Amino acid sequence: MKVLFILTSHDKLGETGKKTGFWVEEFASPYYTLLDKGANITLATPKGGAAPIDPSSDSPDAATEATERFNKDEKTKALIANTKVLADMNADDFDAVFYPGGHGPLWDLANDKNSIALIEKFNTQKKPIAFVCHAPAALKDVKNEDGTRLVKGKKVTGFSNHEEAAVGLTEVVPILVEDMLIENGGHYSNADAWQAYALQDGNLITGQNPASSELVAEKLLEALK
Repeated sequence: MKVLFILTSHDKLGETGKKTGFWVEEFASPYYTLLDKGANITLATPKGGAAPIDPSSDSPDAATEATERFNKDEKTKALIANTKVLADMNADDFDAVFYPGGHGPLWDLANDKNSIALIEKFNTQKKPIAFVCHAPAALKDVKNEDGTRLVKGKKVTGFSNHEEAAVGLTEVVPILVEDMLIENGGHYSNADAWQAYALQDGNLITGQNPASSELVAEKLLEALK
């Protein structure tokens, strides 16, 4: 079971002067869920090298069992500090792909041609493609073989407009995940703010927020059986 994790390389939160990146829980929970089941996991980013961590996700308020494990896991932290280059990744070499969220993907993965092509190839091969929180932004320009949007007619979720407003970033982010998924024809739905919620439609798996990361991982594991 070989799984590719694609993380953001983007670390600037718009023009706020603040830092962003990937959300630790959304990486750590799926990572350890899959690792403990014997998965061979490869980490990649658009630029390669260190994947930036969103400082807010590394705070005591955001701590979970998975983030605590990550903080003590020097081997995995070394992998985060030295990710492979996304452009060098080939869907043929993996059984599934997973995208953790954090605000970073809104700026780079949403528009990354290598990421778009990679997702399209995984989808053509009917392999599981999974995203959580802000990571469904990476689906913005992804299409099916017939040229239609991949999310069109699919049950999808992702970070809700209500949650984005709650963290005060509606006017900062370049994409509102909920709006984009709806505009692209997805059948978007969500749970109450901060509640775990994940959907699967065929090989496409999406989760709403950090609390949903474990649900996404469980669905991904099931899809890989």
